[in-house]
Amino acid sequence: MEQIKLSEEVSLSRLVHGVWRLSDWGYSKTEIVKLVEQCLELGIDSFDHADIYGDYSCEEIFGDALKDEKALYDELKIVTKCGIKLLSEKRPDHYIKHYDTSAEHIIWSAENSLKVLHRDVLDVLLIHRPDPLIDMHGVAQAFTQLKEQGKVKEFGVSNFRASQFRALQAVLDFPLVTNQIEISVSALQEFDNGSIDLCQEKNLHPMAWSPLAGGQLFGSATHNSITLKNVLHKVGDEYGASIDQVMYAWLLRHPVGILPIIGSGKIERIKAAAEAMKIKLTRQQWFEIWVASRGESVP
Repeated sequence: MEQIKLSEEVSLSRLVHGVWRLSDWGYSKTEIVKLVEQCLELGIDSFDHADIYGDYSCEEIFGDALKDEKALYDELKIVTKCGIKLLSEKRPDHYIKHYDTSAEHIIWSAENSLKVLHRDVLDVLLIHRPDPLIDMHGVAQAFTQLKEQGKVKEFGVSNFRASQFRALQAVLDFPLVTNQIEISVSALQEFDNGSIDLCQEKNLHPMAWSPLAGGQLFGSATHNSITLKNVLHKVGDEYGASIDQVMYAWLLRHPVGILPIIGSGKIERIKAAAEAMKIKLTRQQWFEIWVASRGESVP
């Protein structure tokens, strides 16, 4: 599978496996190891985490399953996120969900992720959400310290607007390497708010969360969703592909080099996503899907 170069130090597989729901899958350690092995066989060597996933449990579940599989674990690239504090029995001092992008919390969170993941270094650390109380200089201080200590190779953000990205980049001595944002055939806002344009400007490859629109399109019966599904089926029929494969192919067609995050724990769904890389949509097919999603023709 194609590797996408984020920096001189870090490349990720074009498709990234997301473990947001790992704690819900009920997999044993053996089953987690098998799933990781199957992903690697497909060329998927990059895994997306966050400290809060599974009520602060997914990193630990993943790390514990792989800690004794050193040769296997060393093949993986790990992306994780921090900056959100949930209401949780595991965090009894939190009485309201909030954001914390203080230098102290970023450093603590990164070090805790390393501990529970049983890793020596994180490949990429992202700020999970824009924080209205963010101190850009404090974030830069934390990023710089973690980089100089060899604990994190590269840094990025998630869900940041272009202006927020630029504000953080302005106080850093090294480049941010990605912005993880919601992009799908049903979520086109990043094309309008400047995020995709910024990625083109900075030669960045965005990571796409919820590339299948959270599965909502499959069960929706609105006029717009039915129209969009009909177009996806039409295009899919031309390639002998399912509509979820066409949704992946639509993202992969964009020249900015989007990295879709596969959120399924079912190997059949992961294999289907990998097969979607063979689909090369024409420009007209891409716009046919765009127009169906927008509900209007291009001007």
